[in-house]
Amino acid sequence: MTRPVAPSGWSIAQLLNHLTYDVEIFWAGAIVGGDTECIGLVQDGWTAQVTTGAAAVEQYRRRRRRSDAVLGEVDLDASPGWWPPEDVFPVPRFADARGCVLRLLLETATHAGHLDIVREQIDGRQHMVVG
Repeated sequence: MTRPVAPSGWSIAQLLNHLTYDVEIFWAGAIVGGDTECIGLVQDGWTAQVTTGAAAVEQYRRRRRRSDAVLGEVDLDASPGWWPPEDVFPVPRFADARGCVLRLLLETATHAGHLDIVREQIDGRQHMVVG
């Protein structure tokens, strides 16, 4: 889980850590949910320290459960719960939570695809390959 396997040199644990920080904590907890604990944890998910693969999996699962609760209650037409200062995130504020959730889905799909490619490099199996 911590062995570099992606062409970039990232490990599965690092990719999962990125999903934890940049999707579950940043987009779901902080931006959509406005959760003060998540706002305090905002950092670059690529540079957040990874200890073990098991720790990365557990942290992702825990944060994902919290995100599921936030997303289950969100009013998609409401404003984001929080928006970071421009020096932290130089992106114009999204008009509503719907745009934030769409960005969250884009980030999740992108990095889940990276994880699938890494898994394929490890086990050599392909799933649902279109011929």
